[in-house]
Amino acid sequence: MVEQAQGDDGRFVSRLTRETLALILAGGKGSRLHELTNWRAKPALHFGGKFRIIDFPLSNCVNSGIRRIAVLTQYKAHSLIRHLVHGWSWFRASRQEFVEVLPASQRVGGEWYRGTADAVYQNLDIIRTHEPKHVLILAGDHIYKMDYGPFLAAHSETGADMTICCIEVPVEEAAGQLGVMTVDEDGRIIAFDEKPEKPNSIPGKPGICLGSMGNYVFNTEFLYEQVIKDADTPGTQHDFGKNIIPSILKGYRVYAYPFRDPQTGTQAYWRDVGTLDAYWEANMELVSVSPQLNIYDRQWPIFTHQWQSAPAKFVFDEPGRRGEAIQSMVSGDCVISGASVRNSLIFSRCQVHSYSKIDNAVVLPDCDVGERAQISRAIIDRGCKLPAGFVVGQDKDDDRRRGFRVTDRGITLVTPDTLGQKMHFTR
Repeated sequence: MVEQAQGDDGRFVSRLTRETLALILAGGKGSRLHELTNWRAKPALHFGGKFRIIDFPLSNCVNSGIRRIAVLTQYKAHSLIRHLVHGWSWFRASRQEFVEVLPASQRVGGEWYRGTADAVYQNLDIIRTHEPKHVLILAGDHIYKMDYGPFLAAHSETGADMTICCIEVPVEEAAGQLGVMTVDEDGRIIAFDEKPEKPNSIPGKPGICLGSMGNYVFNTEFLYEQVIKDADTPGTQHDFGKNIIPSILKGYRVYAYPFRDPQTGTQAYWRDVGTLDAYWEANMELVSVSPQLNIYDRQWPIFTHQWQSAPAKFVFDEPGRRGEAIQSMVSGDCVISGASVRNSLIFSRCQVHSYSKIDNAVVLPDCDVGERAQISRAIIDRGCKLPAGFVVGQDKDDDRRRGFRVTDRGITLVTPDTLGQKMHFTR
């Protein structure tokens, strides 16, 4: 049985969660997002109209009752750190609650973080000061909602040294992208391959494999032992998936924990928005009538930092010049002035001027869309100033000739740099 105590917010918080330290690995570049991460780390990327990707694992921790959290940063972390300082500094230190930022600072050996395991190794002295019983290691760049309490409970009940959270994914999606594991009838992991080109299918489920979400629970002393051993091993890449996990399968108890919807028992929502197509698609899913990811769930809120903003405004009501948004999400401080928005997300502080049309687009904050612009199947990066009459997304060959990146699925990315606007936004 998992011992429980009631928190002051009315939510039952288990002793396991109280004794757990969460480490969110948020140093990734997100190179498959190309220019979208030229000036920001992937976890700092905007998502869902008003959030950042990092808000999802952070909110999962808080909603799960885990309030001792450290975020490990490295690549172009300014906007990420600023977001954490502005939006995640409300914890009560007197109750040992915190979100700490652990940037790569060459604490050990004068090196930057050389891999996920090395990032933990370089902060062992800090981790030790918190004396956790378990360490929950989380990827900082995925979109999902998850109660980590049952994950920790399963780890404790199996007597595991390490437990890996997993999902069932099509083989073609996992190939070269996810760690893939094989388990026995008890859920114990007997093989693990990091991003194989030809993943093995689950027995009886051809075309489906068991992929790692990059979320791990470790017994603390076992984690210390393994990252120190890895640091002392020559030729290692200092990575959990490539090095540590394969090395411990035979001698230790490593289990898989299936991530399922607690209500239906089916595969739960999880998105790796690591490509432009995946990022666009995950955002666009939110404008449907009943998206799988419910960001309006008051029982599991997604917390974030946001400016004190005015309501979105729609002005002009004339034939051909009507401010409107259909099947769309429009955030605060936006003005849709005599323009039409359809099947799109307009992030905060955007202005869309008269006679413009936006369709199937993701428009990030602080953009200005000039009169008679036409945007379709596109991602418009933060701070873009689109001139009057600007057209994108209708002729992909023309988009490429003008220097815009066009994906295999036909999504065009527009950034300030490709427009010749050298703003170098890091927000």
